[in-house]
Amino acid sequence: MRQTLEVNNAVRQLAAKYCHDSNFLYLGRQFNFPTALEGALKLKEISYIHAEGYPAAEMKHGPIALVDENTPSVFIMPQGFVYDKVMSNLEEIKARGGSVIAIAAEGDKQIARLADDVIYVPPVEELFSPLINIIPLQLLAYHIAILRGCDVDKPRNLAKSVTVE
Repeated sequence: MRQTLEVNNAVRQLAAKYCHDSNFLYLGRQFNFPTALEGALKLKEISYIHAEGYPAAEMKHGPIALVDENTPSVFIMPQGFVYDKVMSNLEEIKARGGSVIAIAAEGDKQIARLADDVIYVPPVEELFSPLINIIPLQLLAYHIAILRGCDVDKPRNLAKSVTVE
């Protein structure tokens, strides 16, 4: 996890590229579907950008209709059992003109050929990948919020999670 925090500068640069977009899709599969949900939630909570988290396997049942050049899709791409299936979903987004940000394991050469931007994280067993993959997603939300002038320490309308003791 400590090593993963080293992506902070790269994520900050990526945030500058995408901070003006109004909608994001977050897609993950199996262990990383909840990671996609949490990544979208963090972006909504602190930057006030509309974001949806979906299981990548369900992408064709709604989210694909939202794909365009102004809606980045964030794919969580751990090495392992679901990699090829998620890659197929990523290719469908690219075929429809959508931009793709991928969270992928260091050494993944295939993803760099397809994604517009890649944030590399240390490779771990797929079971533990959500613990690593959430870090760049939280950093992305943080940096986008800062660039948009949002107060990340006092997000609006979050009384339950922020102010209730």
